[in-house]
Amino acid sequence: MSSLSTPPSADAARPPARGRPPRLDQARTVDAALVLLDASGLDALTMRRLADAVGVQAGALYRHFATKQDLLTAMAERMLAGCSAPPADPDWSGRLTVLARRMRTALLAHRDGARVYAGTHSTGANTLGFAETLIGVLGEAGFGPREAARTALTVVHYTVGHTLEEQAALQPGDLGPADPEQLREAVTAAGLPHLTAALPVLTGADFTAQFEFGLGLLVQGLRALHRAGSGPAA
Repeated sequence: MSSLSTPPSADAARPPARGRPPRLDQARTVDAALVLLDASGLDALTMRRLADAVGVQAGALYRHFATKQDLLTAMAERMLAGCSAPPADPDWSGRLTVLARRMRTALLAHRDGARVYAGTHSTGANTLGFAETLIGVLGEAGFGPREAARTALTVVHYTVGHTLEEQAALQPGDLGPADPEQLREAVTAAGLPHLTAALPVLTGADFTAQFEFGLGLLVQGLRALHRAGSGPAA
């Protein structure tokens, strides 16, 4: 039988050709990371899962992102895209308010967006552009560079902190959302009159109203300092 067999061709003898790995593109990788973030949350976003999503070995990611923190910084930078355009409001405090709202909206656009942003220090165009516009608004209002910088940090920290709490409260699964009835029962059982009176707000879920209230307090304080002709204390 062997004498009647047709010898294998050279092509058949060669092992199957392996496809070339896809070229790793940093922008595409960040896009994929944001998709995974929205689907599963920050805790499930690993470099291995991201590598699988873009079709490369996990080690290939480290050519663009030396650490996972570098990846998070790039994601935070992407989130602020479109936030730095100067607002059209003629009043400086109105422009400041618009910028804070834009930042909150950008972070809320992604699951765990505030957790991703917190602690990052991007020097990308979106982040620096947003900071330049924010500090510029304060500078045009008469605040000196140090006061403008401190005020900008205060606004950013308030916005990120509020959004962290907001997203944590709405987190699906075992971590949330919090049960307002549990708080109501605990306050009632303890006989705490001031907390009892505040329960409608404390157990509510109108996070936009709460954000606007806190932002309004910041703006009112800044207006008072502005009218007094002095910026925040150094």
